[in-house]
Amino acid sequence: MDQTTVQTILDRFEIIDVFNRYARGVDTLNKEMYRSCFTDELDADVMAGESVHLTADAWVDQAISAVGAFKKTQHIITNHTITISGDEAEAVAYVQANHFNDENIWSVWGHYSNKFVRTAEGWKINRLVLTMD
Repeated sequence: MDQTTVQTILDRFEIIDVFNRYARGVDTLNKEMYRSCFTDELDADVMAGESVHLTADAWVDQAISAVGAFKKTQHIITNHTITISGDEAEAVAYVQANHFNDENIWSVWGHYSNKFVRTAEGWKINRLVLTMD
């Protein structure tokens, strides 16, 4: 196995790990873990159909606040398809997210179509897109 193949495999695992930290961070309301997934600024389109440019800190604050309204959440992210080109990558992954309160469950099924960049701290999301399927 040549070094390029090894690096591609490592990059794929690192990007999947970002998805895992994203889910774990938001589900545990861990701002630091969730924030570690993003570049300092990002574009986000979450079921709205239009992208918003904002700081990662602003994104994290509003996301943690939104899911904090639920008693518990569980984000399951699977079936990763990752295309890497140098220090940029595009990744699509399925998501099933359940949001629990005493009275009801709100479930979301869809997919993420995220863009990543390699930084000194590792791969980070610089464009987040959630589409409901």
